[in-house]
Amino acid sequence: MQKALKLANPTLCTWAEGLAEARDRRLFITPPIGEWVLVVGPGLPDPGDDVDECYHLLTDLSRKLGLVQFFSLNRALGHHAWARLDSGEVLRAYAWAGHVAWNQGPPSPAELGLDLRCYQYLDQAEKNWDESHDPILQNIERLPMLAARWSVDPTVLDERHFTTGRGIVGEIT
Repeated sequence: MQKALKLANPTLCTWAEGLAEARDRRLFITPPIGEWVLVVGPGLPDPGDDVDECYHLLTDLSRKLGLVQFFSLNRALGHHAWARLDSGEVLRAYAWAGHVAWNQGPPSPAELGLDLRCYQYLDQAEKNWDESHDPILQNIERLPMLAARWSVDPTVLDERHFTTGRGIVGEIT
């Protein structure tokens, strides 16, 4: 993963150190969690800012690593995204940044089962002032469930995960 991301100044670290250092252009690559490795930090591209940068990073990683998944969430702005790629091919991607920034591939069974609402390009989001039925808020709330169905829900990691192994922190180039 470190080579695929082309991290500069990589350093072995604990979970606590890695999460504390994951700021600016730095990323934390976790030790394996089952068969998955997570990469966290603001150095990852935000599809709401530049969907092309996100697409290029994910397709490049997927060509090198095989199956790659991406999840992004900004509760303050209501932006959210998910993507699943294999061998450089986008199987499914959706990004909402106040508008549809990316919608590629058919919805997965997991998305359908969670009743995630994915708009088409140029669709206007229906605003429902009843928060329990607002499709954007529902997507935000259900995004960790999608992560769990596809791989790992990072919101449920606990102390036993944080004490196992060492990760790597470094700067994305």
